[in-house]
Amino acid sequence: MRSPIQPVPVAVQQWMRRARYLRWLDAGAAWLALVAGLRLAVGVPVGGPLLVAAGVVAALGAWAAPLRVRWRPVSGLVGVRVSRTLRPGDRAWYVRGERADVVIVTARHGLRLSISAPEVGAAESLSVRRTRVLVVPAAATV
Repeated sequence: MRSPIQPVPVAVQQWMRRARYLRWLDAGAAWLALVAGLRLAVGVPVGGPLLVAAGVVAALGAWAAPLRVRWRPVSGLVGVRVSRTLRPGDRAWYVRGERADVVIVTARHGLRLSISAPEVGAAESLSVRRTRVLVVPAAATV
């Protein structure tokens, strides 16, 4: 008899690790955007003070949760690409930080997915943006 609690597949564990690196790439993209913006606004050549100023502004922006949640150019693109094959009725892994849960996709509307997660209950579903979360198809993890 199979155990009712199964470990997270290795492929999903790899996506959990990749998610951390993708967030760092998002931060790097923010820093580069700030360097370019400050360069255009101030008009000084790219150098030490400009790079440090952009780093300070990027670090302050990382503490602002609404900004951090919405600025995901790299991880958002990867999230959309990974979940592009998901259709209603498919099983998937909902990857969040150090945790991943098996979910069922109940609807798909453009960049939004409705998923039925175990902690939400059988009668309710979560509506998530594929640009802000990582939903990996379960078929790809076998």
